[in-house]
Amino acid sequence: LFSAAVQADIEVGLGIGDITGPVADVQMMGMANPAQINEGLHFRLFSRAFVAHDTDTDKRVAFASLDVGMGGFVVKNRVVSELDKLFPGVYTHENVCLSGTHTHSGPAGFLQNTMLQLAGGGFVPATVDAFVNGTVYAIAAAHHNVEPVDIRMNVGQVLNASINRSPSAYLYNPEDERAQYEYNTDKDMTQLKFTTKATAGSNATDVGLFNWFAVHPTSMNNTNTFVSGDNKGYASYIAERAVNGPTSSGVRPGQGKFVAAFASTNLGDVSPNILGPHCQDTGLPCDFNTSTCNGRNELCVAPGPGKDMFESTEIIASRQAKVALELFEAAEANGTVIDTTNGHVDYRHMWVTMPGYQVMDPKSGEALGHLCNASMGQSFAAGTIDGPGMFDFEQGANSSNPLWPIVRDMLHKPTKEDIECQGKKDILLPTGNVNFPYPWADKTLPVQLLQLGNFYILAVPTEMTTMSGRRVRAAVKAAIDANTGDNSSTVVIAGLSNAYADYTTTYEEFQAQRYEGGSTIYGPYQLMAYTQMATQLATAISTNSTVPAGTQPDDYSDKVVKSKVGPESETPPDKTEMGDVLADAAGPYTAGTDVVAVSFIGACPRNNLRLQGTFLEIQSVDTEGQWSTYATDGDVETRLHFETKKHGVLDFERYREVTVEWFIPDEAPAGTYRVVHYGTWYHEPIIGQGEYKDYVGYTGNFSVVVS
Repeated sequence: LFSAAVQADIEVGLGIGDITGPVADVQMMGMANPAQINEGLHFRLFSRAFVAHDTDTDKRVAFASLDVGMGGFVVKNRVVSELDKLFPGVYTHENVCLSGTHTHSGPAGFLQNTMLQLAGGGFVPATVDAFVNGTVYAIAAAHHNVEPVDIRMNVGQVLNASINRSPSAYLYNPEDERAQYEYNTDKDMTQLKFTTKATAGSNATDVGLFNWFAVHPTSMNNTNTFVSGDNKGYASYIAERAVNGPTSSGVRPGQGKFVAAFASTNLGDVSPNILGPHCQDTGLPCDFNTSTCNGRNELCVAPGPGKDMFESTEIIASRQAKVALELFEAAEANGTVIDTTNGHVDYRHMWVTMPGYQVMDPKSGEALGHLCNASMGQSFAAGTIDGPGMFDFEQGANSSNPLWPIVRDMLHKPTKEDIECQGKKDILLPTGNVNFPYPWADKTLPVQLLQLGNFYILAVPTEMTTMSGRRVRAAVKAAIDANTGDNSSTVVIAGLSNAYADYTTTYEEFQAQRYEGGSTIYGPYQLMAYTQMATQLATAISTNSTVPAGTQPDDYSDKVVKSKVGPESETPPDKTEMGDVLADAAGPYTAGTDVVAVSFIGACPRNNLRLQGTFLEIQSVDTEGQWSTYATDGDVETRLHFETKKHGVLDFERYREVTVEWFIPDEAPAGTYRVVHYGTWYHEPIIGQGEYKDYVGYTGNFSVVVS
């Protein structure tokens, strides 16, 4: 554990916004499982942002970590557009970074290229709007909250929270390089702590923390149908609650002044399912090289440490949050002031055309190769130990089934040049050559470097593996330190930022053609290309020079086919009303042991996402005999489920059965409680116009006792 204070003429503001998109009827983004259609809520998704302002140069940067599958160009483009309306000329693509935590349990429908739409069930405007509006809300709040701060950076290890899910590919890296590291994943959590400066009229106040630790938010597996921030979002919840207080104290999740972001970094080959891959039929370990069981990938799954995915999410989140809060407390112990002659707040950004990009040897300057047209390899279809694929694909091996080349060639037959360029990869989907009905893969991508004193955030639109991230960080630091004349810089990678272009392995790992290598879409030199771009940005920012801007790609999202547009007409059964209780609470219930489960006649939650609000409240009677809010749907102790029910003639009419579960926590005080459900329904009569109506449902009172 070490700590170093970063203090300069920098103002910082923090903000948080609700980005919970549709929680029913929309496919989850991440597992590419068409059967994984969401039908409820584990806890709400948020965008957590900081804005840093240099009082000397008036430059600003905005960094936001979103509880979403990945950063997306359409979302970024619209966020920048909306920010420009609020703050003309202040925020652009160059100084705004949106990084997805990579939860695989958020709604899909926010990416425009065809391949990613196929993986996520189409383009869903409601998802995009929720992500954009909540992120703009967070950044705007951060903008208005800027004030002089102390920024302290420290680093600590998070153990027993991650494993390498492609260890056989990691072993392809040079032995002397691997010998430099104790683990085959990065265990370090790098964290910034923000504290306002004390003034004559106010004390110093801790306002937030942002950290970067490599682990996939895939504790919730590919059978999950509850929208969830997974282990990253859960860790944020724990840390924010620790400082802001619980909902019962009057501060609801996402509405406190203290903001805690657990951002993504080089998590490409890092799993939270730490019990490791085992065959579900025999319990034996899976094949080390191919992650198969008797030649099949479907049965090879790595479980998490809990009894189910919900408990595993809590455990991995708690281990991250524990280290974050320890670092938070230890940050005050010691620190040094940064050398402000090297700059306070700055940024560099480039749009880079990937296919054909020339990769040069950094030492000799000779050409090594170039990036290929994008393609997915056969091992991509095998999936991972976090979510196995289908059919007869294996990681690290090509299928002998003659059907797949025929299917591939019907889509687009790879050219001889494509095949040679991709080397060890057996092309399954030549996505870079297909443009019907829209492009299947991006050709132009953003790379970005943000600076806060001697702390640098490299934003890349990809999932870098452990060793890939190590190499890029080292190259960026070397370039900066060489130009600034010291060794004080710290570099973190913000993965899945601003756009999304799958994975990045090292050249050596690419030869193994595990899932990550099959998903390194631009070929074996992709990491070298990103390193070259990152070094270019680092050199420019540390020498106060410019980089070529490049050409921004087209946003064609207005042309793509939209999904889940418009409301559904719903009607409660005869002699009932929306909000009526179907299954009431009984009780008494014991805190820490029992679960309250109730259900209501309700409506589709897509009618009103209730952003900055809630679909439910757990209410208790306070000391004055009044109902007060104990928990909401943003609290991890509640779950919300929506099930479509048909009724009437020929089952023509429908409503949603809304089930609320409250897993009563140990600390819940004895007393009288009730569950409240808030919803909005839409009814379209045979004659006349449809209309939206809000409704509220209340259970009967029930008691909670303490054992």
